[in-house]
Amino acid sequence: MVTSLLEQDIAKLIVQTLKLKVDPATIQSEAALFGDGLGLDSIDALELSLAISQTYGYQLKSSDPEIKAIFSSLRALAKAIEKNRTK
Repeated sequence: MVTSLLEQDIAKLIVQTLKLKVDPATIQSEAALFGDGLGLDSIDALELSLAISQTYGYQLKSSDPEIKAIFSSLRALAKAIEKNRTK
């Protein structure tokens, strides 16, 4: 289950941005966001990156060598946003 407030907010952002038919509270913090997890794809990553930029002021770049690790789970994404956010 989602633990931190930031993780809860990001889970809601993911569901709203990507119009997923999932309860944000059911997104596991350590579960994969892509593939077997939530099943997100590269287009979802682009949309989510834009929403994160607008919401938190954190510019995610596909050229970042850590991008796969950042998008690996809700917890990893929350840690990256917490560290790099400007809003």
